[in-house]
Amino acid sequence: MKAMNYNDQGYTNEPIGEVRIIADFLPSPEALVFKTKQVKVTLALDASTLDFFKQKASAHNDKYQRMIRLLLREYAAKHGALAIVKQ
Repeated sequence: MKAMNYNDQGYTNEPIGEVRIIADFLPSPEALVFKTKQVKVTLALDASTLDFFKQKASAHNDKYQRMIRLLLREYAAKHGALAIVKQ
């Protein structure tokens, strides 16, 4: 295997111009992981709908209940004033 060198990447030694530092705008990992207050419900779904979510969840190594919950949350947020309260 051929070793890569600096020029293989297409880099040059030219000046890059004015550089400005921007503030960190990404949330912390702790801000990305939170639980909301959940209420257990019984819900009747079409078998084909449930199969769809189970297959997709399995393909993405996730839980189908979580996918349905996130879908409903997104729908509610889009069509109403949904406030997500962290626990």
